Amino acid sequence: MSDVDVNTGEQVVFWVCAILSVAGALGMVLSRKAVHSALWVALTMINLAILYVANSAPFLGMVQIIVYTGAVMMLFLFVLMVVGVDASDSLIETIKGQRLAAILLGLGLAILLIWTIGNGLTGTPTVGLDAANAADGGNVQGIANLIFTQYLLVFELTSALLITAAMGAMVLAHRERWKPAPTQRDLSIARVRGGDHAGNLPNPGVYARHNAVDTPALLPDGGTSDISVPAPVRARADERPVDRNDIDEVREITEGRSE
Repeated sequence: MSDVDVNTGEQVVFWVCAILSVAGALGMVLSRKAVHSALWVALTMINLAILYVANSAPFLGMVQIIVYTGAVMMLFLFVLMVVGVDASDSLIETIKGQRLAAILLGLGLAILLIWTIGNGLTGTPTVGLDAANAADGGNVQGIANLIFTQYLLVFELTSALLITAAMGAMVLAHRERWKPAPTQRDLSIARVRGGDHAGNLPNPGVYARHNAVDTPALLPDGGTSDISVPAPVRARADERPVDRNDIDEVREITEGRSE
């Protein structure tokens, strides 16, 4: 019998989340669209968070969901929507040597993962998260002790990487302006010369004593203003008929005969 007993629930959680995490990682690599890849990464992160919580690391699980899945992944999707990355863009090598660098970095990451897994399987036996948390007084304290002592350099490099990624997103989203921005005077001149209604549109229902959007505004001559009612309302023939008493009242106001 092993020193650590694993119940059936833990095994089910592990195998379900492990399969979904690997499926999300494969979907991220094999997807042809960048948005789909980002969603696959979100699936992987959520399942990793469940594994953290199941292994007595609730703080890491919450950080995985709130920070990475909720903030970082939404930032990725926002950048993709702003930049508009197309599937054909990935076939164009804009930076010379980036494919070779990606292959070398991928091989380095694979070697690092194999070395880490091998060291974990053949090295000194682990004490478990419960004992590790108890050594520093809790899960949060243990993480803080590792981040600001043993892994301080890695933590700072990760922060620099995130800042560089944010700056790169700003550079990619920036668009050079080919001509000066139009001033308020230029916009006003273009509006008058455009041939459309230059002034403010009449509000619906102002003279008709009604504020409904389907009630046309009454002009000083007693007629109705077509531009005061939205085009879809007129197309559906839902425009409200005008009362003759309102028209007479507007005419009296215009002629100055009202009290």
